[in-house]
Amino acid sequence: MTIHPTAIPKLYIGMDIHKKSWSVHLRTDISDHKTLTIPSSCDVLFEYVQTHFKGHEVSLTYEAGCCGFSASRYFLNLGWNVLVVNPADVPRKDKQTYQKTDKIDCKNLAKQLHSGQLKGIFIPDEAQDLLKSLLRQRAETAKQLRAIKSNIKALLLYHGMEVPKEFDSPNWSKAFIQWLMNIKWTHQTGKICLDSKLRMFNLIHEEYLQLANELRAYCRKHHKNDYYLLKSIPGIGGYLASAIIAEIGDLRRFSSEAQFASYVGIVPTIRNSGGTEKIQGVTPRCKGLLRSYIIESAWVAFRLDPEMQTYYRKHIGRNPKSIIVKIARKLLNRMLAVIKSGVPYQCSYSLNNGKETKKVLRQKPHKTI
Repeated sequence: MTIHPTAIPKLYIGMDIHKKSWSVHLRTDISDHKTLTIPSSCDVLFEYVQTHFKGHEVSLTYEAGCCGFSASRYFLNLGWNVLVVNPADVPRKDKQTYQKTDKIDCKNLAKQLHSGQLKGIFIPDEAQDLLKSLLRQRAETAKQLRAIKSNIKALLLYHGMEVPKEFDSPNWSKAFIQWLMNIKWTHQTGKICLDSKLRMFNLIHEEYLQLANELRAYCRKHHKNDYYLLKSIPGIGGYLASAIIAEIGDLRRFSSEAQFASYVGIVPTIRNSGGTEKIQGVTPRCKGLLRSYIIESAWVAFRLDPEMQTYYRKHIGRNPKSIIVKIARKLLNRMLAVIKSGVPYQCSYSLNNGKETKKVLRQKPHKTI
């Protein structure tokens, strides 16, 4: 009589990924196998599994980090089950605080994967991942632009040159740049130094504008429907709509408004113990770049949207910054609603004119971010 197995054997792999090497622990559904140190190559691990565990159902996990998602996409294409986890979400024993090695970490990952204790984060496809890199390159260029502006003003301050009041603003006009170019220095070395800084400013500023234009153009071409749906919301302009698409991807994957807000990071930090509840601001777990953009857009939406102004008046007396965070949360709800419904947002409000209530459709706002 021939006995046929009724279950597919399973293999669980925990990896600790570094630039030059990977620590890999392999564990079957019956027992631990071994821990390996291999070169940072997906092919090496695949060949090992094919040689020693052919016919197994393979599940793999590793912590998100500087090496990104390229390895996860490679193994997903092989048909493996892949989880990329937030390092802060991996269950650990207290002794691992004092004894931390790559071998211990990868073994713990394999064990937690086997027991079903891990929850993975979203793995973007390559196109989405590269679009996100473009957004972050623009953000990095913005930091460089602010740095060179501070550098130029620091040079003027160091040498006792006062900037005229009409030019003393974070936004540099062409007139201010022309004033900088026309400064009279007592020695030529001062002019050479400032001219060098201005050339750097012009180069970075041109790149700053070019990256924003290319990001918007790409989203208009490849994500046209979502781009214009998001742009229909007061306070959200072309760049922010592109940033949302680049950083998050398809908003339809969120099942609820609360899940979307938690992903962006516009939810409170709550401490509840013994019947006492304390709210300590917004959570530090967030999409930092995107959250800052949305908070900024909430200030714009507050000025443009009568419904947001009505909401603000209901909370007058509280900290204005806290109210703006609430408005930002309402903006998130609107984003998810227009994307899921496929209907552009229409901002309207009622005017009481005697006995009659008129519905007034707000025109498209001119100033957005």
